[in-house]
Amino acid sequence: MRKNIVAGNWKMNMDYEQGISLFSEIVNMVKDEVIGNQEIVVCSPFIHLAAISKLSAHTNNVSIGAQTINQHESGAYTGEISASQVKSTGAEYVILGHSERRAYFGETDELLAEKVDAALKHGLKPIFCIGETQSEREAGSYFDVIKNQLSKALFHLDAAAFGNIVLAYEPVWAIGTGLTASPEQAQEVHAFIRQTLADQYGQEVADNTSILYGGSANPSNAQSLFSQPDIDGGLIGGASLKSRDFLQIINVFNA
Repeated sequence: MRKNIVAGNWKMNMDYEQGISLFSEIVNMVKDEVIGNQEIVVCSPFIHLAAISKLSAHTNNVSIGAQTINQHESGAYTGEISASQVKSTGAEYVILGHSERRAYFGETDELLAEKVDAALKHGLKPIFCIGETQSEREAGSYFDVIKNQLSKALFHLDAAAFGNIVLAYEPVWAIGTGLTASPEQAQEVHAFIRQTLADQYGQEVADNTSILYGGSANPSNAQSLFSQPDIDGGLIGGASLKSRDFLQIINVFNA
């Protein structure tokens, strides 16, 4: 059975003390107020990972993730972070393929395939992002874009390896813009993604893959998004930086 997952992406926010404080608030709220078996993931800047991993040991359903890794094992790559380094902090997840990494840092699907392999080799679960730009949406080519992203970056994996992948559909035009895909738009793409997985790996793999929505999800729209049959949770940006907002989104699964 696929999991319901709410993952927070802090992006390049929070200094060390701010991050520890926010995470402590989240953990305490989860212990006191969350009922259910949904998984919660906090993807912080690297500076927080080791410390918040220790704090997460006090709760059973909050996991830790990084926001990227380098594809190499180690070496002369100044400023980069390897999968083994992330794993050594206690993190379990890593976001890969986020539209900001693709747009600002030139990450290609071919490069991301290498990063996926590095993550899996070291026991990290990729939260792999896919999605179309506004021009691709307006041109009606978004299904082709998404299928190509899946094919080039992930479909070299066998079914067993793919079982460790969480997907996140993030319409690029809805990230940080205040725009949000309607529940119907999001469901249409999530259903397409699940059918594409079924065509590649079979229905069982497709049915067991968690597919999250990412794109200006917040407490006011999470219920309508998460109620769609193929949306299994969210990759949350700005709202994950406010503990109460993040908790309200988590608790959508308890409504």
